[in-house]
Amino acid sequence: MPRPTAAQLAYGSFTVIFSTLAMLLLSQTSSGVGIAVIAFSALALGLLVAMTVPIPKSRVVALQRPAEVAAAPAVTTEEPVAAVATSSQKAA
Repeated sequence: MPRPTAAQLAYGSFTVIFSTLAMLLLSQTSSGVGIAVIAFSALALGLLVAMTVPIPKSRVVALQRPAEVAAAPAVTTEEPVAAVATSSQKAA
C-alpha cells in the first residue's frame, strides 16, 4: 500500500477537525456516548476524504533519447517564369 501524500494527510486532518467541531456545535451534546459517536464519525469522514484525494501519477522518464528523425527536404513550389521575347529570338 502506498504511503499517503501530504495533500491526503492535510485534507483528512482538516476534515476531522472541522467536522468534529461542526457536529459538536450543531448537536449540542454533552454526554460521553454522543461525543464518542461524533468523534468516530469525524474520523471515518476524514479517512474517506483522505482516500478519495486523487494521487498524482508518477512520471515516466525516458532512459535514452529517441533517435532523431531525419528531416525531410523542404518542398518548394516553383512558379513558371514567363518567357520573354528577346532580340535574338525573332518571330517568324
